[in-house]
Amino acid sequence: MSVRVFNTLTRKKEEFVPVEGKKVGIYACGPTVYDYFHIGNARIFIVFDVIRRYLRWRGYDVTFVQNFTDIDDKMIKRANELGITVPELAERYIEAYFEDVEALGVEPADVHPKATEHIEEMVELIQKLEAKGMAYEVDGDVYFHTPAFDNYGELSHQPLDELESGARVDVDERKKHPLDFVLWKKQKPGEPAWESPWGKGRPGWHIECSVMSSKYLGDTLDIHAGGPDLIFPHHENEKAQSEGATGKPFAKYWLHAGYLNINQEKMSKSLGNFMTVREIRKQINPEIVRFFMLSAHYRNPINYSPDLLEQAKSGLDRLSNVVYNLRDLLEKLPEGQGDSADAKERLAALEAHRGRFVEAMDDDFNTADGLAVLFDVARETNAYLKNAQVSRQVVEQTLALFEELGSVLGFFQKQDDEDLDATVNEMIEKRQAARKEKDWATADAIRDQLQAMGIVLEDTPQGIRWRRK
Repeated sequence: MSVRVFNTLTRKKEEFVPVEGKKVGIYACGPTVYDYFHIGNARIFIVFDVIRRYLRWRGYDVTFVQNFTDIDDKMIKRANELGITVPELAERYIEAYFEDVEALGVEPADVHPKATEHIEEMVELIQKLEAKGMAYEVDGDVYFHTPAFDNYGELSHQPLDELESGARVDVDERKKHPLDFVLWKKQKPGEPAWESPWGKGRPGWHIECSVMSSKYLGDTLDIHAGGPDLIFPHHENEKAQSEGATGKPFAKYWLHAGYLNINQEKMSKSLGNFMTVREIRKQINPEIVRFFMLSAHYRNPINYSPDLLEQAKSGLDRLSNVVYNLRDLLEKLPEGQGDSADAKERLAALEAHRGRFVEAMDDDFNTADGLAVLFDVARETNAYLKNAQVSRQVVEQTLALFEELGSVLGFFQKQDDEDLDATVNEMIEKRQAARKEKDWATADAIRDQLQAMGIVLEDTPQGIRWRRK
């Protein structure tokens, strides 16, 4: 079997064949760090985190690059509002980004380049385009001339004469063509600026990704990833300026996630349904948000609502409880218990489920079907554990399967924290002693403290046991 991906450029699924053997270079457009990122951004970050994890699990040597846009109009405006410098603003929200994505289970990229650290390379690329007749200067501003690139519109599947200006295409009568886009912006009073052959200024938005992706991944990327709103103009413009400069394909595969709506409406500040992950983290376990995002195929639109989040919580709880029960049982079963023909049949079934998971994820990273496999394993496991002759080997292999496949999706990874284990167990003992002495106030206070720590207590025939919420 081989991995197949849906390529926005060709609008069809294709066999995934990297440019160079098993090496894979992925570039995903990162945030403009002027504020906390919103729930729609979270979907993008989670989806491509899983794609990166899966390809590594399948044996590819993946280098994942995600940039930070740390200079643009929004950043200058916000920094002025807060009375701080643009670099100070950037550092504040880069730190916040890492806090929020860590809560969502998103691993850091291999490289997180910042736009302001690559100004010199951007100037060099613009000069190269200028020398090829694809860029021109107007009073300190430099524009890319879209008609000079024959394949402009190829990614968004619209010919040049039918394309309309997107949200981030500047309207400027000085341009030779309405869809020409800025590569270099002349400095305005009070703005940050860098020296260039065209005078002091700063780069346009699109040029940064062309420079940073090629610097860390080469002229042709294996995968360029992002949200659907970036197809035009951002990715279209990246493609034009990169291929215009190098004469090589900029990316072999273009992957774009679907839109996220809030209660069936497009998220926007004007509708009052704009939600940041920083806000959501105060209300719900971010692991539930991750599970919700992966419950639909990444290319399909997804609707974010309290009811659907509650369904995601129930689903995650079902799987997590099975994993917890397996771990708990494994501590009690002696070596070699229950090995039988029935156990061999169960082990064969587990291997078949693993194959189904691979088949689902090989088909354009279908996490919804991948999760369905885990639910099947959970259902069969619950039935099996009612058997009086439970096999230790089956319990071990079932738990190993959950943890292995969970590592791809970002779930069920056991946190080895001996200090926490010791602390919680000591608190449980004190609570039990207080209850025995009928000191209910102390017992309740310890229970509340454990709840605040995210610890759930459960009464079982074998006594009190605990798990993380």
